[in-house]
Amino acid sequence: MRADARRNLDKIVAAAAEVVAERGVNVPMEAIAKRAGVGVGTLYRRFPDRHALIAAVGDHYIHTMADALDEAAKSTTDAWSAIEEFVSWVAAPGRAALATALAELPEEAIVDRAEFARAREGWVERFDALVRRAQAEGSMRADVGVDDLIHLLNVFTCHPDALPGPVAASPGKYLRLMLDGMKATAATPLPDVPS
Repeated sequence: MRADARRNLDKIVAAAAEVVAERGVNVPMEAIAKRAGVGVGTLYRRFPDRHALIAAVGDHYIHTMADALDEAAKSTTDAWSAIEEFVSWVAAPGRAALATALAELPEEAIVDRAEFARAREGWVERFDALVRRAQAEGSMRADVGVDDLIHLLNVFTCHPDALPGPVAASPGKYLRLMLDGMKATAATPLPDVPS
């Protein structure tokens, strides 16, 4: 693909991600074309239907998360700070809105796709390495893992409607409180709970 065609494609997908975050996955294709500054015909030449475009938005979302994780790991001096920075980035309102919109889709629309699965696997592996590093540095409690952080992000970003009203009204506050509970300095033994 030529460089200008790639830029055009990236512009369409980024615009689609913005509009889907604002208006949901059923937003008219015309609204996405308008935001991207392209004609509807150009949009349909790149993406034959909504399913293809939303799948590309899912890929864009997971790659953007991976890039943000890598950036947080590079820009901080310790692993726990990188985890805090990354979790705050993921839970920012616009990105959380996109995650919420994508979570409304049937799983096979995004999650079961090979490209998405590979990208997600790589992102989880890097996130897990960061968690293990924070534990080795003594800043994160040893009895929680990457799955716990992913579950936490899933609730706060993909399913805000499942949160109690006061938590949904101030998600940053409660996310911070939950993160603080994962610090090694705050650790008290967890009860034995069946997995």
